[in-house]
Amino acid sequence: MAELLLGLDIGGTKCTVIHGKTGDGGLDIIDRFTFPTETHLGLEHSLGTIFSHIDLMIGKHGLSSGKVKALGVSCGGPLDSKTGIVMSPPNLPGWDNVPLVKLLTDRYGIKSGIQNDANACALAEWKSGAGRGSENMIFMTFGTGLGAGLILNGRLYSGTNDMAGEIGHIRMCSAGPVGYGKAGSWEGFCSGSGIAQLARTMVMEKWQMGERVSFCKTRDDFDNLNAQIVAEAAIRGDETALGVYRTSGEYLGRGLSILIDILNPEVIVIGSIFARSGKLLEPHTLRIIEAEALALSRNVCRIVPAQLGEDLGDYAALSVAANLL
Repeated sequence: MAELLLGLDIGGTKCTVIHGKTGDGGLDIIDRFTFPTETHLGLEHSLGTIFSHIDLMIGKHGLSSGKVKALGVSCGGPLDSKTGIVMSPPNLPGWDNVPLVKLLTDRYGIKSGIQNDANACALAEWKSGAGRGSENMIFMTFGTGLGAGLILNGRLYSGTNDMAGEIGHIRMCSAGPVGYGKAGSWEGFCSGSGIAQLARTMVMEKWQMGERVSFCKTRDDFDNLNAQIVAEAAIRGDETALGVYRTSGEYLGRGLSILIDILNPEVIVIGSIFARSGKLLEPHTLRIIEAEALALSRNVCRIVPAQLGEDLGDYAALSVAANLL
């Protein structure tokens, strides 16, 4: 029998309230409302806007605490999933030690829970996406930053204080692009900002040698470089752009080899940039894994792009709710 759920996906610029239900082999989205977070107007305003949109969803579909079995929240960390407290996420200024789960439970009388966005997305891809049917899965963000959610032995693993999966902080090299506040970190090599940093370094080397770069001809081009611009140039065959993605792909392979050896997963699901630009990264990533990871472990592990696309955040919030059942 299908169970009705509510989800709340909280981002730095926008939030979404989602109404969904459990279904055969996954979750089904019924309706959603998206609206600005407006953190610049203060915490009370943001919370009031969130509550008003949940109220609208409940009223529109005639939902009550008896009909809705759980409410799940996906939010950027740091947070404490056990106490339901949001603890000063960098993308939510003013959200300092907010007891969000208690606020939701007291207001709506619905069993509520929260997970950081990487863990929530791991639940979503595990139950409704590319990791469906697996017992041991790693979900990796590969977008603005690099993080991971871990499904181990058929359960979400969040660590002692919700810090499991902070893989972007691992230092891969003594020097290199900065990510997660650390030069040469894995996030520095494998994130949107990291790819832009790599591109600027390689472009500067070309310029100093008197060479031209097709995708970066002016100082404005240099300042505005991003992963998408570099990917488009690489697809056109630009050697510098291809070199950027080769380097990122190789470091992705080095980090994945460590995870494969330590955690022995069945599948590693990678989102965002890998899902869009996998053809540029994957050959270099797999070549490094072939050389570095233990054969018995790598031979049972698939590396695949995330499946849920632009709906991932919505499914993530609903998956947190479903995980409470």
